[in-house]
Amino acid sequence: MTGTSSSEAVLAKAARRAGLALNEQEVIREGSHAIYRVGDIVARIGRPGRLEDAERELRVSQWLNSSGIPTVETVSELPQPIVVDDRPVTWWHLIPDHRPATPAELGAMLRALHSLTPPADFELPSYDPFGDLRERLATASTVDDDRRWLLTRYDELHKQYDKLPDPLQLTVIHGDAWQGNLVVPPSGTPIVLDLDKVSVGRPEWDLIQLAVDYTDFARIPAADYLSLVNAYGGQDITGWSDFRLFADIQELRWVGFALERAAANEIAAQQAKHRIACVRGQVPKPWVWKAL
Repeated sequence: MTGTSSSEAVLAKAARRAGLALNEQEVIREGSHAIYRVGDIVARIGRPGRLEDAERELRVSQWLNSSGIPTVETVSELPQPIVVDDRPVTWWHLIPDHRPATPAELGAMLRALHSLTPPADFELPSYDPFGDLRERLATASTVDDDRRWLLTRYDELHKQYDKLPDPLQLTVIHGDAWQGNLVVPPSGTPIVLDLDKVSVGRPEWDLIQLAVDYTDFARIPAADYLSLVNAYGGQDITGWSDFRLFADIQELRWVGFALERAAANEIAAQQAKHRIACVRGQVPKPWVWKAL
């Protein structure tokens, strides 16, 4: 059974338990979560064994909204979460007719988020930039020729990261801060999405994605990147002494993301091969990586 059909089966069972009709549904994304639109509701299907994470996402949504940071809201009329085949399903209000945030809007949101005091009534996890990356690299079925290099590179980066001095400040961070995870409906108020990685960590992790988009991929022009820096408060991490370490970790994570999908998706397999060539220094910058 493919990942998509498995997710569809989970969705069908969860919808029956919730009394929700599936007359109108479509896949929004198959990633770390399977995300479906069901009419004006969004269903997020987590990985097996992630009930605690799903419960925390629900609490994070309530907490951020009450803290003055507009965030995707849960559908309170439906049971939350529903567990099917060990996979948690949560229900969220659809945000129609939205656009991705501008870099300036993202910078302003991150400045507000990073200024929050962590919640007192539940605990946010400590952010781990590596997560299950080593397992992804070690078990990927399409990289036999590159596996040793990838694992050696992973170990090198992890050792460098472990040697960093304790940060002056740990903050509440989003953990996957890019323009697609902050959307702007016609009302003009940016709304935060994808709360599964909200945690306590180094604030630079929320700035690294757009920084490497600017430096290594040329996805955004200098003026747009400067608007992010200014909206955030003037901190440009591309001039920071540890920028390259954080950038290399982020890019290796993006390689792992492609590898996770490569066995079942030829486009992802081609993209994984290309991304590995890039991080190995075989392709000059700026790089062009296709979204998956």
